Amino acid sequence: MGDFGSLRRELRLFASKKKAIVLQRFFKTGPGEYAEGDIFLGVTVPDARRIARRHLGLKLKEVLVLLRSKIHEERLAALLIMLEKFNQEEDKIYKAYLRNLKYVNNWDLVDLSADKIAGRHLINRPKQDLYKLARSKNVWARRVAMIATFYFIKNNQFQDAFKIARILLQDKHDLIHKAAGWMLREVGKRDFGAEEKFLRRHYKAMPRTMLRYAIEKFPESKRKQYLA
Repeated sequence: MGDFGSLRRELRLFASKKKAIVLQRFFKTGPGEYAEGDIFLGVTVPDARRIARRHLGLKLKEVLVLLRSKIHEERLAALLIMLEKFNQEEDKIYKAYLRNLKYVNNWDLVDLSADKIAGRHLINRPKQDLYKLARSKNVWARRVAMIATFYFIKNNQFQDAFKIARILLQDKHDLIHKAAGWMLREVGKRDFGAEEKFLRRHYKAMPRTMLRYAIEKFPESKRKQYLA
């Protein structure tokens, strides 16, 4: 079962000051960087996952307190618990996820959760929530919109990935360029022709990083054609 306080204590038992320093640099927590002020304990993802699984008895309202924490690994553990509980509380978890997106505020947290919560919930439902997120001023909301389509892509549904990537073509943030390029590449793994059709229409307008990510698995000769 587990409890709220013991989860926090367990995270601190696995903390490492040395790892925390490395993670704070890696995840750009310095002044003016995209995750300014984020605080790391220095807990690895496998350790956080094991700890989270010992605390699946927490109620959703307790999990959301963790999700609103200033500590990165507490937010990570909260999302891991939400993923584990998703099958039992899908509607509640999806709604809570959207209401608390401002705390899903680094790319690892987005990439861990967006397709498995938002994408999974919306695959056979109207997608207006994703399009609203894609037009948000918040970079993490826009990344959630793009990465959520990974669940659709894995189920051979590509159109929403293309539509959201089109919305994000003029985005200024490198993290969005990478996310859109990554999702286009994932489409290409399943339907090379569908990705190429999209690229032929839009590659000239794409940020260079988005294009490079999208064509990463292309044959060298074709990559050179797009980059020329």
